[in-house]
Amino acid sequence: MLRSRPISDAKSKALVIGGIALDKKASDVMVLQIGHLTSIADYFVICSGNSGRQVKAIAEAIRQEMAHRFGDHGAIEGETAANWVLLDYQDVIVHIFREESRVYYGIENMWRDAPQIPSTEYDSQALRSLLSQPPESPKMLHQAS
Repeated sequence: MLRSRPISDAKSKALVIGGIALDKKASDVMVLQIGHLTSIADYFVICSGNSGRQVKAIAEAIRQEMAHRFGDHGAIEGETAANWVLLDYQDVIVHIFREESRVYYGIENMWRDAPQIPSTEYDSQALRSLLSQPPESPKMLHQAS
């Protein structure tokens, strides 16, 4: 059976996600280009929240914008406990930690060879520019399932 799924530019997704995280006052936002190091994704976005409530707010804002802009609903894990929420958009994986959990797991240390995208590419000014462009009309990629 063939099914269709929307495709879009992974870097655009990662930059929008990084910008939304900053907009929601996430701390230590990092966008890492990992595609040349692993086949699991092209980008990781890693950020922290001060509380479970903030972690959930960051995750919800990202989910809403990804659904609106890219037609991508992704998968979510860890939302209930909100110590480490993972959003999986296939080509972009988002890790949203409570600060103490991020220190404990040190996930960015495992990816220290990955180039980090400068925050000037997804800060509030860059995010306004990215979001002022009309949402992508989902292109359809047919794949066997």
